[in-house]
Amino acid sequence: MSSPEGTGVKRGRWRPELGLALVVLALGGFVVVGTLDVSAAASRLGPGPRFFPLLVGGSMILIGLFYVVDVLRGGRGDPEKSEDVDAEAPADWRGVGLVSGVFLAFTAVLDVLGWIIAGSLLFFGLSLALGAEHKIRAAVIAVVLAVATYLVFVEGLGVTLPAGPLSGVI
Repeated sequence: MSSPEGTGVKRGRWRPELGLALVVLALGGFVVVGTLDVSAAASRLGPGPRFFPLLVGGSMILIGLFYVVDVLRGGRGDPEKSEDVDAEAPADWRGVGLVSGVFLAFTAVLDVLGWIIAGSLLFFGLSLALGAEHKIRAAVIAVVLAVATYLVFVEGLGVTLPAGPLSGVI
């Protein structure tokens, strides 16, 4: 079977699009199964801590299933058609490495530093890795985001997040 573009490249049923579809499907299943272990009581202010992860996981499963069916029926990813994207440019492996390193560092320090400090470092590190020019503004926004997400999850949804050294302060 040759490719639809007429380039003569042979392609079987296995294609990168199918791999991505299966990853989305598997991640959705992982989120749903992991959420079933959450045993916190429902919040009096609205949906409990299991609601949104189940919604996201279920949506990922549904999207993954539709994506698998589409790929198996011949669907394929279209090349990027944006004006400011060079589809022929090589991947930015330095950026991928920096972002991956920031996430790994975050997971290493989360329990020790707590969500607010580790989250601030995560958001600030990601902004730098992605090219933020105004470092002071990025740092302020990172702290605001970390505190806001902490308050939403802990106070609004009743989810326990590590407090670290700030356990008596907030």
